[in-house]
Amino acid sequence: MASAATANVREGGPPESKLKRKITGPLLFLFILGDVLGAGIYALMGVLSGKVGGALWAPLLVALLLALLTAGSYAELVTKYPRAGGAAVFAERAFGRPLVSFLVGFCMLAAGVTSAAGLSLAFAGDYLTTFIDVPPIAAAVVFLALIAALNARGISESVKSNVVMTIVELTGLLVVIIAGAVVLGGGRGDVGRLGELPDGSVPAVAILAGAIIAYYSFVGFETSANVAEEIRNPSKVYPMALFGALITAGIVYVLVGIASSVVLAPEDLSQSSGPLLDVVAASGLGFPDWAFSAIALIAVANGALLTMIMASRLAFGMAEHGLLPGVLSRVLPQRRTPWVAILATTGVAMLLTLVGDLSTLAETVVLLLLFVFIATNVAVLVLRRDSVEHSHFRVWTGVPVLGVASCVLLLTQQTAKVWLFAAILLAVGVVLYFAAQAAAQRTVDDSAS
Repeated sequence: MASAATANVREGGPPESKLKRKITGPLLFLFILGDVLGAGIYALMGVLSGKVGGALWAPLLVALLLALLTAGSYAELVTKYPRAGGAAVFAERAFGRPLVSFLVGFCMLAAGVTSAAGLSLAFAGDYLTTFIDVPPIAAAVVFLALIAALNARGISESVKSNVVMTIVELTGLLVVIIAGAVVLGGGRGDVGRLGELPDGSVPAVAILAGAIIAYYSFVGFETSANVAEEIRNPSKVYPMALFGALITAGIVYVLVGIASSVVLAPEDLSQSSGPLLDVVAASGLGFPDWAFSAIALIAVANGALLTMIMASRLAFGMAEHGLLPGVLSRVLPQRRTPWVAILATTGVAMLLTLVGDLSTLAETVVLLLLFVFIATNVAVLVLRRDSVEHSHFRVWTGVPVLGVASCVLLLTQQTAKVWLFAAILLAVGVVLYFAAQAAAQRTVDDSAS
């Protein structure tokens, strides 16, 4: 009798998994939307305004188009290898070089820690000062310590909780859009700002520089590759949910950008660490400042918590596989949480809050993830010669090529400071990798003697 896995392959579906395939199309759509529609937009609209003035919609739209290119590559690889765990596994399968796979995985780890540092600074800004006025750096460090405590205690995230958080985050953004509509409906605001760029700037250069910042708000879709084994009919469901969620987030972001620009002048937005709060307050909508600040803080805190959970578990998993020092794989006896990995990733995030501003940290995250996305786009082309027995999504060959080109283009726009940040983080990773390899070799030698 044919096995269940064999029967499923004959029917054109992916091989059976040990995990239950419980995630439907709508749930997957909300999962991805929740990852993408996160805290970045709450924190970065002011930074973005400093790059492009009132034309906030333009870099957001460009960033969406660039993200869709790499999303096409993820759609093919996830549906082709529905048991794969993400970019590092794709790189291992495509290139067969442990160091390359490690660097791809470590880029994800470093990006996660850097992102958490940026979100902690966003948390400590104007949204928090609505309730309490404290020094931003001190607040950011305490915030990360609290996140670490929750992480160590044990955080069980479910699809249902993600849906709730997505609704909270989306509600805040809809309030901003409504605020913009109220201002326009009342004959107030300045529509002319939508085409205004900073004085003396070259439009294409300014928009591309803004797209680097805006790209940070779209990169969360990569985490959806980790739930591939739990998706019902991933070959059909995953591409629709992925592209649908990205386009939905893009539309919301563009509308938020338009509303922000119409309500507030670029110089006011760029000087605020709680830009969307200022937009709602200036609109006269009457939505309480404390309520919107609470929504924003929830969005930022949830984003930071999920990011640090991912980073600590990734560090733990890499240590378990001998790619990072083994001490990072230690867990608390009762809680069964990776306490050393949590302390290490939190400590690095705290240090980054001391040496980096929100803009630099966001651009560093993008730079690190661009290397991950380049590896993924190239992996699609390399693995075209590897056939599988089940049907899967296949992206047009030009898409991963354009994906690589778009990533290279964004890399060329990064500043020297951002490259230095990323280089230091990757240098630390390489040192840790070879230290772990040396320790593993000593263990083998001791066993042999």
